[in-house]
Amino acid sequence: MPEKDRSHKDRVNNAIHYQKPDRTPRDFAAVPEIWQKLAEYFGTDDRKEILKKLDVDCRIVYYDNFCHNPQVDESQVNLKSSQERASLSGMWRKIEPDGSSRDIWGAHRKRVQTPFGFLDEFASFPLETASSIDDLKKYHWPEPDWWDFSHLRDYINDLNDTALYNIRWRVGSFFETAWSLYNFEKFQLDLAMNPDMVVYVMERIAEVHYENLRRVLDIAEDLIDIVYFYDDVASQENLLISPAMYQEYIQPFHKKLIDIAAKYNKPVMMHCCGSIYTLIPTLIDMGLKILNPVQPSARNMNPERLAKEFGGQLAFHGGIDVQQFLPHASPQQVKENVQYIANVLGKNGGYIMAGSHHLQADIPLDNVLAMYGLK
Repeated sequence: MPEKDRSHKDRVNNAIHYQKPDRTPRDFAAVPEIWQKLAEYFGTDDRKEILKKLDVDCRIVYYDNFCHNPQVDESQVNLKSSQERASLSGMWRKIEPDGSSRDIWGAHRKRVQTPFGFLDEFASFPLETASSIDDLKKYHWPEPDWWDFSHLRDYINDLNDTALYNIRWRVGSFFETAWSLYNFEKFQLDLAMNPDMVVYVMERIAEVHYENLRRVLDIAEDLIDIVYFYDDVASQENLLISPAMYQEYIQPFHKKLIDIAAKYNKPVMMHCCGSIYTLIPTLIDMGLKILNPVQPSARNMNPERLAKEFGGQLAFHGGIDVQQFLPHASPQQVKENVQYIANVLGKNGGYIMAGSHHLQADIPLDNVLAMYGLK
């Protein structure tokens, strides 16, 4: 291993600074069905051990893990219940008597069966009937003091049990969390017709995210490498809102988070599925360093175009298509595609290999193994 890549941490950090690593860095995210297939294959359900066998360089720490809602009995909380849980960390979920769940913010989900497994979909929206900001003020909003980070360094050191991994702090979202409380259709209408309402909701969410981030970076310091947030503001074809609307109402929240992280010299990764191409120059100007998940099936998101137009300005994370390619390709085709995408997006560094979203339940195990050089 070259001197510059003495650890998993170094490999990723060098790559995102556009230096060619000894090998392409790897990350991993998958639905529970894929984790189960890997557990059976490797003979262990210890997720840390599975990630080691896949030689994954990254680890994610969720803000959910440190939340203690004073109005919820801890026996009602199950960090492992969410179908979205893709890492070693858990997602805070209060389990309701009917089996549905509510997250930290009160977003209400239920589990539904698919041909390949299960997924979580929204069951109701607690702010859907709000008609004024006074109505919104009556909602029981989370507060920063619900979070206790006193054991954060111990938690991260446990993730780094036998190696030094690249640690990514997962903040959460603004736009997505807001509409998950509000109802997407109503949220979109009010964004156009009554924006003060939806901005108020995002402000309350941002208060927690900003204060938590400051506290976490003060405590963890050098143990955290990347700050990560997610906001799906795009569809397969285009943005969900106009660029002007993004810049007026959403961008200020994203920019402030990036600015807070910059004060601690932490690069920021943003997750946005779909065709976010139109916003990429804006994101670069804001100081964003890493874009996830690079969904090549979305309009204008093919890796060749992204590399040509934005290579050296923005690092890319993802790019291996989970929608059509991985479910139907052969293991050999998977290996060839992984190498091709790495050559395109990571020719001079600037790339972390992963799926274009969580690896889905319809992907054959052999293709998962081929992605990570085990087939």
